[in-house]
Amino acid sequence: MPRKASSVPNRGYRVADQIQRDLAELIARELKDPRVGMVTLNAVEVTPDYAHAKVFFSLLTGNPEETAEGLNAAAGFLRNALFKRLHIHTVPTLHFVFDRTTERAADMNALISKAVASRSKNEDE
Repeated sequence: MPRKASSVPNRGYRVADQIQRDLAELIARELKDPRVGMVTLNAVEVTPDYAHAKVFFSLLTGNPEETAEGLNAAAGFLRNALFKRLHIHTVPTLHFVFDRTTERAADMNALISKAVASRSKNEDE
């Protein structure tokens, strides 16, 4: 019986979502690397063949480069732990990437606030 074409992309999203949830729990509970502090996993992108997964993370505090090094050093350990949790044939190789989206959003908000304050100051004069 042929599969519906529309169900295939949804499975990729479901797998990525499950990987994100499981990784967040594993990092919080199992990872003891001092380079990895308060990490938030923002998104996971899985390749269509499930061979690789890009894991985008952000930080409240700490050094993004050191944290990425720590997470990538632990990628094999985390992948092995995922293998025990996920019920899929291929567990992807994990690649951790610092996500600057929240950083950029804060910068943009600061610029907007500055522009609004400057504009209202000019209107008052």
